[in-house]
Amino acid sequence: MDYRRLGHAGIRLSEIGLGTWLTYGGGVGPDVARACIRRAFDVGINFFDTADVYNRGRSEEVCGRELKAFRRPDLVIATKCFFPMSDAPNDRGLSRKHVFESVHASLARLQTDYIDLMQCHRFDPDIELFELVRAMDDLIRQGKILYWGVSEWPAQAIKHVVALAERLGACPPVSNQPEYSYAARRVETNGVQRACLQHGLGMVVWSPLKQGLLTGKYTGGKVPGDSRAANPAMNQFLAEVNRGIVDRVDQLRPAAERLRSSLAQLAIAWLLRRDAVTSVIIGASRPEQIDENVGATGTQLTHEDEALIDQLFPAAENP
Repeated sequence: MDYRRLGHAGIRLSEIGLGTWLTYGGGVGPDVARACIRRAFDVGINFFDTADVYNRGRSEEVCGRELKAFRRPDLVIATKCFFPMSDAPNDRGLSRKHVFESVHASLARLQTDYIDLMQCHRFDPDIELFELVRAMDDLIRQGKILYWGVSEWPAQAIKHVVALAERLGACPPVSNQPEYSYAARRVETNGVQRACLQHGLGMVVWSPLKQGLLTGKYTGGKVPGDSRAANPAMNQFLAEVNRGIVDRVDQLRPAAERLRSSLAQLAIAWLLRRDAVTSVIIGASRPEQIDENVGATGTQLTHEDEALIDQLFPAAENP
């Protein structure tokens, strides 16, 4: 496992991170969640990503309970705020009030004294960025968070908030968490990847396997009984599945076999070679999935492999 600097920040993240969306605190039981988190740590993962809204705080609670087994210096814990946590009008968004209250609540659920990386889960058009930058800077100065970042923000907003932080002498964001895979490449065409490179934000990317579509397990439209897609309460994406994606993934099988890798490992290895990518966030409902996905760190794609992916999944046609 390699450990990469998060953009211009000094902190280093494992190139594979473990995410908790749709799993811990929800459809995955506590014993399995514990096994997955401990397996992730054992194979070298130090970056654990969650959010207050994931299962209404339960994912953070699971992470807090299980991560206590490890030394705090060995962990990089990231969480997020933005989405409503109740019907209260101020219990949402990126106002100073909600950001502070979210951090305090996350600290309690995570059972930690500080959050390594606090991320703004979405852009909030209803607040002044000045208010957000000052709030994050104050939280850093108070030692409640160490770094802050954004998630799914447009390129112009990233540029604006970095420039504003510089003018104020405040700590700028150091990360961006966008969706990114070879079947979802809009960061390459909408200026987000370029903005991250220019302004020193490391990308910690989610959905590297397009919710399982890039693993090859949906070949021929089949849905494995133990997959996320078999549970309609957890996933809605099957209604939107593009059979063309699955068919094109199948065309990558010979390349994966030549590399002695799985299709999932090929997809993750491709991401690890992309500009500005610090870490690829995987999900896991079984420890074995972690072993397989971490195996991508040893997969060496050739220029021919990358050219084939570009041919099958051109950036302009796979937003």
